Amino acid sequence: MTISTTTRARRLHRAWFVAAVAFVAILGAAGFRATPGVLINPLQEEFGWTKGTISLAVSVNLVLYGLTAPFAAALMDRFGMRRVVSLALLLVATGSGLTVLMTASWQLLLFWGVFVGLGTGSMALVFVATVTDRWFVRHRGLVTGVLTAAGATGQLIFLPLLAQLAEGPGWRVASLTVAGAALAVVPFVWWLLRDHPEDVGTTALGAEPGTVRTPPVQVNAAVRAITVLRSAARTRAFWFLAGGFAICGASTNGLVGTHFIPAAHDHGMAEPVAAGLLAVIGIFDVVGTIASGWLSDKVNPKILLGVYYGLRGLSLMVLPGLFAATTEPSMLIFIVFYGLDWVATVPPTVALCRRIYGADGAVVFGWVFGSHQIGAAFAAVGAGLTRDHLGAYDLAWYVSGALCLLAAGMSLAIGHAKGR
Repeated sequence: MTISTTTRARRLHRAWFVAAVAFVAILGAAGFRATPGVLINPLQEEFGWTKGTISLAVSVNLVLYGLTAPFAAALMDRFGMRRVVSLALLLVATGSGLTVLMTASWQLLLFWGVFVGLGTGSMALVFVATVTDRWFVRHRGLVTGVLTAAGATGQLIFLPLLAQLAEGPGWRVASLTVAGAALAVVPFVWWLLRDHPEDVGTTALGAEPGTVRTPPVQVNAAVRAITVLRSAARTRAFWFLAGGFAICGASTNGLVGTHFIPAAHDHGMAEPVAAGLLAVIGIFDVVGTIASGWLSDKVNPKILLGVYYGLRGLSLMVLPGLFAATTEPSMLIFIVFYGLDWVATVPPTVALCRRIYGADGAVVFGWVFGSHQIGAAFAAVGAGLTRDHLGAYDLAWYVSGALCLLAAGMSLAIGHAKGR
């Protein structure tokens, strides 16, 4: 019995502990980033600020969340994951905590928009790519899927809790809860997260014995991020990946995430019912992302991307005919499918960046992820203008569906060499 227990303990590679800490940090980052949505009405009631003013802080948060990613990846290469993630959590705690002292709208823009945007952006999907690159050779795709799913799980856990706190004790309690949660994670990151397997006398899970890791890049992080972008931008594969991921952001966060509820309400559906359908998308998102990570270890990633984008495009073209005042079975089928497909694109995209760009893969993915957020921002505005001028969202769904079919074609055209 003693021998068996000891053997099992030895089999539990340190990489799994690192992945567990990363999961907690990413889970929290997703909840922290989404929290401003809970504060819009309470802030408007207390300070009299318009929704447009408050939404500006949310927009800054979203943009920085995406554009911080490549620089965060370069910083992790230069200074290590542990330092960057710990600092990011402290930045989130500072931004969230200082909001309780606000007296002017520009302070919301600074605290929630800039501080929390930069902090959560440093723990975005590039952190996933960096952890899996350094600590895993075997099960990379699966771990990428699990860590990506942490983002959806964080929103499912935090948003209902924070909404109740904002409605009951008040929005200040909600903000302080976020600050406290961020601070609570810092010790775990500092004590348990390690930058490289060699730091604790081991190798990446599945690596060949004696594998020598690439030494850290000793250059300015910003310079490296820009240098990698310039190099990657000379390749056709980068533009296919970035273009596809921009369409991914447009068809998820930008369109469905922002406009599904008002579109459903246009057809007579109660807003709480439509919000519940979005929550179901979040639940199936976890399942779909983990399954996609598992498949990325076994199937050509560009084929997976082609299938995901293609099916998403077809489903969006069908969606306008599914809206009704009540939740019909056909709509439930769409919700389940769209949830499975929501961020299933992440693991194969990370895998392709790694295969094509090697040691620069995490930084390249950072730029690709930035395009995701830009696509989301354009779609959010474009769909709103469509509704204002045409009185319906139908054109937005059809255009997004067509773009997804274009993304499928671009994905299948990606080569596995830098020049393709």
